[in-house]
Amino acid sequence: MPDATVSEMAGVRYLHLDTPWIQGAMRIRQPHKLELEYIQRMMAWLLLRDPEQLAGTRTLHLGLGAAALTKFCHSELRLPTTVVELNPQVIRICHAWFHLPDDDERLCVIEGDADRYVRDAAHIGSADALCVDLYDHEAASPALDDEAFYRACWQVLDDGGVMTVNLFGRDASFERSAQRIAAAFGDAHVAVFKPTSDGNTIVLAWKGFTLPEREVLVQRAETLATRWPLPARKWVKLLSAWAPEKSVKPAAKPAAKTAAEAEPQAEPEAAAKSARKKAASP
Repeated sequence: MPDATVSEMAGVRYLHLDTPWIQGAMRIRQPHKLELEYIQRMMAWLLLRDPEQLAGTRTLHLGLGAAALTKFCHSELRLPTTVVELNPQVIRICHAWFHLPDDDERLCVIEGDADRYVRDAAHIGSADALCVDLYDHEAASPALDDEAFYRACWQVLDDGGVMTVNLFGRDASFERSAQRIAAAFGDAHVAVFKPTSDGNTIVLAWKGFTLPEREVLVQRAETLATRWPLPARKWVKLLSAWAPEKSVKPAAKPAAKTAAEAEPQAEPEAAAKSARKKAASP
């Protein structure tokens, strides 16, 4: 298990796992602010939930990171929040350095394997909002990214549930991962954001309903932006229905290109700037 370490720069505290790659961030004077742009977009599941029926929404986070999503859902939205994190050092450091609160009637942080959790029959239909942000310590590719995993994620969601997934990594293929998500949820139940400036692509997938009309999304975005410090109006502009690339061949006839060739990756740079999995938003 990689060691969890902390660094600070320009008023922002960063979480690392044995490498310079950033696994999470917190603005020290605003510990509940969603500092990273991609983390903000991980909350876009809110667009697909009726704001008037948000109370009681059961949120499940696979991967704790620097606890930004956990703190926002628990302390700002005041929703029931369950987190599954494999590395015990990450949990301890988040309590000590990233203002992660102790468990209470609305918060449960579980030290365990996310794959086992979602495959457990006891958890079928137990979540309304699922946030998946699972990476190895070098942020090279998602730690869990096969079709069976995404089918288990579909199963853990209740009808009306929404999943957000962060796709990033120099060894990752967005199209390959999106196809696996679509195989689990259905092509018509997947939407994607344009990539952030740092290369994170957030995918939304939902269960048991159709994507609301744009006018509904615009109204919900306005409500969200008014209630909480979220760039929800921008989300609507950046979100589009997913469609498979025509050039991608079926699985039975794999394309000749490797994932690395099919998706150019940015060159690694300084640790605190762009050699990070997750870069701070403006």
